[in-house]
Amino acid sequence: MRSKRSCHPVRVRSAWPLALCVAWAGAALAQAPASAPSAAELEGTSWQLVRFQGSDGAQLVPQERGRYLLAFAAHGELSARIDCNRGSGTWSTPEPGRISFGALATTRATCPSGSLYDQIVAQWGNVRFYVLKDGHLFLTLTAGGTYEYEPLPVEAATAATKGEPAR
Repeated sequence: MRSKRSCHPVRVRSAWPLALCVAWAGAALAQAPASAPSAAELEGTSWQLVRFQGSDGAQLVPQERGRYLLAFAAHGELSARIDCNRGSGTWSTPEPGRISFGALATTRATCPSGSLYDQIVAQWGNVRFYVLKDGHLFLTLTAGGTYEYEPLPVEAATAATKGEPAR
C-alpha cells in the first residue's frame, strides 16, 4: 500500500523536515507494486519537455517543447537537446523507479533569454526517481521538483538525431 503522506514546502532553519520528506518519498517508492518501471521501458524512447513543476508549486514551461529532448539509447547511453545546446551522457536504473544520470557533456552556446538550459544542467545530477504515467515520463529531483516529458513524435526524434530543428 502506498503512503498517503505528502510533503509541503516549509521554511525552517533545520534540514530535518527535508530529510523526513525524502524518507517518506523513498518509503512510498519502496512500497510500489512489482509493475514499477524498468530500464527496458526507457531504452529506445525519446521525450520532449512539457514543464518543470517546482517543489514550491511554481511551474516553468518551455517556449518550444522541441528544444528540450531526451533520448534513452541502448547500453545506458543518452543524448539530449537542451535549448540551443546538445549533450550526451549515461543513464541507469539501479532499481525500479530509480534513475541515475552520469555526467552530461554539452555544447556551450549561449541560449536566448528564458532558456531552461542553466537550470536543467545544474539539476542534472539530482534526478533520482522516475515514473511513467499516462504516457508521460516524470523525472523527480531529490530535493523536490519534477520534470514532465511527453513522448517525442517519431519524425521529430529522427530530425533531432540528425541535428535538424524540431518541428
